[in-house]
Formats: sequence, C-alpha cells, structure tokens
Amino acid sequence: MVTDQTLTHFDAAGQAHMVDVGSKAETARVARAAGSIFMQPETLALIRSGSAKKGDVLGIARIAAIQAAKRTGELIPLCHPIALTRVTADFTIDAEHNAVHCAVAAECFGRTGVEMEALTATSVGLLTIYDMCKAVDRGMRIDDIRLLEKQGGKSGHWVAE
Repeated sequence: MVTDQTLTHFDAAGQAHMVDVGSKAETARVARAAGSIFMQPETLALIRSGSAKKGDVLGIARIAAIQAAKRTGELIPLCHPIALTRVTADFTIDAEHNAVHCAVAAECFGRTGVEMEALTATSVGLLTIYDMCKAVDRGMRIDDIRLLEKQGGKSGHWVAE
C-alpha cells in the first residue's frame, strides 16, 4: 500500500537530491527487517556444524550485517549517514525449509529513520552466507528481504501486513 504519492528524493525540477532533514525533530527511531537464504540440506548441515571451510558462517554473517548497517550512507547514494545507537542481527536455522532466516533491528536517535540500515544489514548478512558457502552450493537463493516495522519520526509506527 502506497501511503504518499510524493517521491521525496526528487526536487521540483525532477532532479535527484538528498532530503533536507534539518528541521525534523530528533526522535528515537527503530526499524526491523528480515530475509532468508535457501540452500541444499548438506550446505545447511555444514553451517549448523560449524565445519564450513571458511569458519563460523553465522558469526561472520552477524559481524558483516552490523558493519553494513554502519556503512549504509556510503552505499546508498541519497541515504543520510546516521549515528546508530544499536544494531542486532540474528540468524535462525530452519531445517524444515533448508534455510537460514536473518532478522535485523537498527536503532538511532536522530532526524531520519533507520529503515535503509536494517535492510542493508539484512542483505549483506545473507550475502555473506552465500559468499562463505558458494564453493559447495552455488544454487542458494536469497529471498523475501523486507521491512517488518519502523517506529519514530513524523510518520509514527508502521508494521508490515
């Protein structure tokens, strides 16, 4: 569902620009995002056992996700660099579906939200799993990366349907 018909990253002349957040109030802001990576059962067994050739796959993916959240402003051209106060990245093994699910929460106290940080962290965490396991399973599929919830700011609290 589209809530606003205005694309804020374009000025009146249609030129891309960074949104001015200078007059916005500083508030506590939180965003949660999630996604999954699906793989062969043998690949999941390697991750679970910790015996993947490159080491602790989920531990490294967690650090990669946190690092990605911190660097989002460098990766997304019109995204504001923000001072994060907290980032968590949790990975859950789903043996029934041969998947690893990633859930990220990003927080700050500032003038703009942390949705992009949560989404970027989720993406990079899952990409790190792919990178670490691609030698044994090139057919892994990253899927369903999405924003689950955001809180704070003028638009208030939003939860995905």
